[in-house]
Amino acid sequence: MYGQTIRSAISIAATAGLYLSFAMLLPAALDFYFGNPDWQVFAVSSFVVGSICLGTAMATRGAAAPFSRRLGFLVVNLLWITLSVTGAVPLYMSSLGLDMADALFESVSAVTTTGATVITGLDKAPPGLLLWRSLLQWMGGIGIVALGLLVLPFLKVGGFTVFKMESSDTSEKPFARFSMFIRAFFAIYIGLTASCALLYGVFGMSELDAINHAMTTIATGGFSTHDASFGAFQSPGLIWTATVFMALAGLPFSVMIMFAVRGRLDALRDPQIAAYAGLILVLSLVIALSVRIGNGEDFAHALTHATFNVVSIVTTTGFASADYALWGPLPVALLFIATFLGGCSGSTSGGIKAYRLVIIASSVRSGLMRLIYPHAIQPVRYGAVAVEPDMQRTVFLFVCAYMGIWALGAVALSATGLDIETALSGSITALANVGPGIGPQIGPSGNFGSISDVGKMIMVFLMLLGRLEILAVLVLLIPAFWRD
Repeated sequence: MYGQTIRSAISIAATAGLYLSFAMLLPAALDFYFGNPDWQVFAVSSFVVGSICLGTAMATRGAAAPFSRRLGFLVVNLLWITLSVTGAVPLYMSSLGLDMADALFESVSAVTTTGATVITGLDKAPPGLLLWRSLLQWMGGIGIVALGLLVLPFLKVGGFTVFKMESSDTSEKPFARFSMFIRAFFAIYIGLTASCALLYGVFGMSELDAINHAMTTIATGGFSTHDASFGAFQSPGLIWTATVFMALAGLPFSVMIMFAVRGRLDALRDPQIAAYAGLILVLSLVIALSVRIGNGEDFAHALTHATFNVVSIVTTTGFASADYALWGPLPVALLFIATFLGGCSGSTSGGIKAYRLVIIASSVRSGLMRLIYPHAIQPVRYGAVAVEPDMQRTVFLFVCAYMGIWALGAVALSATGLDIETALSGSITALANVGPGIGPQIGPSGNFGSISDVGKMIMVFLMLLGRLEILAVLVLLIPAFWRD
């Protein structure tokens, strides 16, 4: 039975790699159209990756293992490792001259929608390569939503039993038929991407820029076609368009589906949405006022860039419209705190996520009330619903593991020679899948190319840990998991 579980997990991962090999033909076609010789790189990569994955899938054919938590954990980890490694192949073979560590870092950053990059000279990079990075993030966003909505809640390590809590319905799933849910999700995901690309074009982006940025905006990935990121576009229309679509992508997709397809206005009363919107509003106003008072900038200009960068970091997109490290200590401190937060459960964003913050706040309130009224019943609530003790323990286990791994990651990065500011922000920006960190080396005006290969591999591990909600990876390190 155990061997059947491993074989089934490998077969699923190989099939996903096969699909990814077909996707490589899109940047190949784009480079061929523009006469760039890198089309051959994508064509060869597609053939090699497709052949290996097809052979693996055929070799592991057989009766599928019944779905279980063990199979779920194996599939989740193997899928992201497979997509990361196969995504790195054309990057390694491209004309950019990336070594294996750089190619793997870039691919993992794309698939996990982190947005940290080691590449300089993006403005002159081959169009197919730029499309490949954006496509990896866009597909990674699809996988992340599916993971957060359908898999991790079942494994009890992420999400808040989405169909019960995010729909404000304790008895039924939002859709009786799974296929209906999938079709509605893809319609909204593709519709948001197309709408975003269209508006980017209206406000002045070229066609390629609009398509690339739309994919990485909706995936909350943050890869850009320019070294200056969104700083290359100073149009307020473009900046506010990106802000709105990043904020939408940070919302729970299950709620968006129910609102769009079923007209469920009550779905918008999900407590995490109010917490998410409130944090963005408060942080944006405080930072804008700080920039206005401290730097003397026009308030409208300060609010535009403050809101953009707050939304970008809270949703873990990682775009930057300006070097916010120059805004002063208070804005930098608040943006660093924002790195931990994240968007909503069931979105493409990373971080701790708003629903956990709501549960933690309710738990703290309940604990304080018990100090005042020791014999009173003070349940922990998520809106009107009482949170089960198992869910409370899972949330606190996640947050404790999150903070501990952040600290260990910072220590490990410091051991590679990085200064403490870079190590602390590099660890959390990788774990939270945000992208830019703090400081001149990995801040909004820098990139991660100067970090050692060992440092990059540490960050690769942190990116995967954060993307898979930490516990889904750590469980594999427990010997009992591997026992029959």
